[in-house]
Amino acid sequence: MTDSQKTLPAAGSRKKPGILTRLARNKSGLALTEFAYALPIFTGLGMFGLETANLTLTSLRVSQAALNLSDNASRMGQAIANSTSRTVYESDVNQMLTGLGLQAGDIEILERGRVILSSLERNGDGGQWIHWQRCKGKANYQSDYGTEDTGATGTSFAGMGEAGNEVTASDGTAVMFVEIIYEHEPLFGDLFYQNKIIRHEAVFNIRDNRNLGAGVVADGEPAATCNLYTST
Repeated sequence: MTDSQKTLPAAGSRKKPGILTRLARNKSGLALTEFAYALPIFTGLGMFGLETANLTLTSLRVSQAALNLSDNASRMGQAIANSTSRTVYESDVNQMLTGLGLQAGDIEILERGRVILSSLERNGDGGQWIHWQRCKGKANYQSDYGTEDTGATGTSFAGMGEAGNEVTASDGTAVMFVEIIYEHEPLFGDLFYQNKIIRHEAVFNIRDNRNLGAGVVADGEPAATCNLYTST
């Protein structure tokens, strides 16, 4: 045998790779490891998306509740015999406010919020006047624009709404101005969002000829005055 010839190793004498080498080459658990790293990230993104969607949907529902109440209030009232105008009674207002709570459903708008319904009219001097105001809800908030009888005389009260863009009532009619203030609580505490105050307003002019001079007439039902903070 020459020097250039090599002796083949005996069968079964080849050295097996060590355990570390085998582990380094083994890729069977790679996908599971990647999933373990990615899961917290995607879970966090999913929770953030859910929280954002919940906030958006809640705000939309509060806005819709304000619109519905203002629209319904613009139609309320009962026609008295031999009269072409409608008179609003305390029971009419109570039905509107109770219906709002039922319509809002699981967001518990009367438990976590405040609903303010104002009748904006003209006073005897031609100025704007909050003739009457009714409220419901446990949250401690007042109207941003004044209480009942604000602007009863004179012309200094500009109306209700954003300064410079106030809503005003025309002579002989009234505007049903609704404010809803709602205390939104996030699903996951303050992980993504802090507690947020959602505020929406809605306005409808009354649809029928209404007995404005009478205001809201007592009929044995408790008046939902704005010094009360209840959901019932």
